[in-house]
Amino acid sequence: MDNHHSEDGLEQPKKQPANGFLTRARDLIRYVLEGENSKRIANIGAVVLLVAIVVIAMRALYLNSLNSTSKLAVFAEESSAEVQDDNQSGGSGGALEMPSFIIDQAGLLVGIQRTALLHTSIPTRSRVDVLVYTVEQGDSLFAIADTFGLKPETILWGNFDTLADNPHTLQPGQELNILPINGTFHKWTEGESLLKVSEYYGVDPLDIIQYPGNKIDIYDFDIDNPTFIAGQQLIVPGGERELVDYGPPAITRDNPAIAATYGPGHCGTIYTGNVGVGIFLWPTIERWISGYDYNPGANHPAIDIAGSIGNPVWAADNGVVVYAGWSNYGYGNLIVIDHGGGWQTLYAHMNSINVGCGQSVNQGQGIGGLGSTGNSSGAHLHFEMIYVGSKVNPWNFLQ
Repeated sequence: MDNHHSEDGLEQPKKQPANGFLTRARDLIRYVLEGENSKRIANIGAVVLLVAIVVIAMRALYLNSLNSTSKLAVFAEESSAEVQDDNQSGGSGGALEMPSFIIDQAGLLVGIQRTALLHTSIPTRSRVDVLVYTVEQGDSLFAIADTFGLKPETILWGNFDTLADNPHTLQPGQELNILPINGTFHKWTEGESLLKVSEYYGVDPLDIIQYPGNKIDIYDFDIDNPTFIAGQQLIVPGGERELVDYGPPAITRDNPAIAATYGPGHCGTIYTGNVGVGIFLWPTIERWISGYDYNPGANHPAIDIAGSIGNPVWAADNGVVVYAGWSNYGYGNLIVIDHGGGWQTLYAHMNSINVGCGQSVNQGQGIGGLGSTGNSSGAHLHFEMIYVGSKVNPWNFLQ
């Protein structure tokens, strides 16, 4: 090795050139690359590099997945905690409640739970069609109406051709229309106006058109030119009309002949006689109802007083007889007494009549026997009170 002397006379090693190591390294690499195994080494290096890249990529994906799952779990825990804190504090909070990610494995194994029941509950559905009911022995207008959840007047309005608005015409074997809803039944007449019909019954035309039971195609219907067939029956939900008064008109002593068309029991023109005191006694020995009570809505503005055939019936107050005899409209043997001052009393279904036209009677005087004539299903006294032409409730005046 070359040496040289320093200024102090000591021998120093000779320095190598700075690029000597680099030169040798370059020569070694050139030898390797130019050697026989250069291609093999290059291939092995490429494979090792590819494997390293794949391993690094898979590790990165795995770490990213773990990081996402961890963030989701943390978010769910934080949201659940916020909702729980909000519920405990009683505030609305605005925090969303995250759905549960827990699957109930027991539910999957057990399946749908079923309870063994002997009966099945079927929901009640509203009826929209008209039923036909056959009257049985012992039926009454009120009982039938109650059975079907309807008002008594609805039964009358749905069966005018059969009952003529008279509850006393109800007989076993009759077939009655039972409407599905409170209202009326209307038989269409050729040339009628639907607007006029609905106005008469106090309803809107759409109430009739849109009711399912009438089976009207509302999208192909001309309200001004309805295509109903003459005789077609229409249900009028909620409709009302005046009931026909099947009883005799108010018969005064000044004009008893007004009842000339009511039956052969009508009297003459003018009568004079006793005047009442304005206090009315019960007209027979019983004081309880057998049949119908006072109910103008069911066209029964009277009370049916119980009794046995032949029981005595007497005048409720002083007055003059203005009708005595048979009635053609279901009352059977009928007596009407005018008491003056606008008052009359009516006694129907009598078994016997002991007074005549124009006769003055006193309060409590016997006028006949209780019976079951005319449209009657059993012995009773049909008793009405009329004041100035209006039928009033006897319960308010009898003593």
